[in-house]
Amino acid sequence: MKKRIIKVISILIFSLIVLIGYYFLNKNYHFAIPCLFHKITGLYCSGCGSTRLIFSLLEGDLSKAYHYNRLVFVLFPFIIIYIIYNIYLYIFNKRDKIIRRIPNCFIYLLLVIVVLFGVLRNISSFYYLRP
Repeated sequence: MKKRIIKVISILIFSLIVLIGYYFLNKNYHFAIPCLFHKITGLYCSGCGSTRLIFSLLEGDLSKAYHYNRLVFVLFPFIIIYIIYNIYLYIFNKRDKIIRRIPNCFIYLLLVIVVLFGVLRNISSFYYLRP
């Protein structure tokens, strides 16, 4: 268990360093990794604006974060809970008892919502969904 905790802490520290480094490069040198889907097609994917959303959350600007990607903003707490739950399972070497019980229809519904969000944000009537 001790090795697993050290491994998780190492990964979290490395991820935090990368995030802070990327944030620093973005703020000071306007370095940003572009969305390849948007670059190739000119359309917004469901994840477009997520990086700016995370940076806005780091700055504490919830309004701006919500504007960049409403779907990810709403799903963000669930994503964090999911990550924490999986870290817990890994550290204590336990089997998943919760996520396996979620019916597949919820997973499919989430997939439909993500795809629908990606389609809607490219329709001119839904311009407010764009990042």
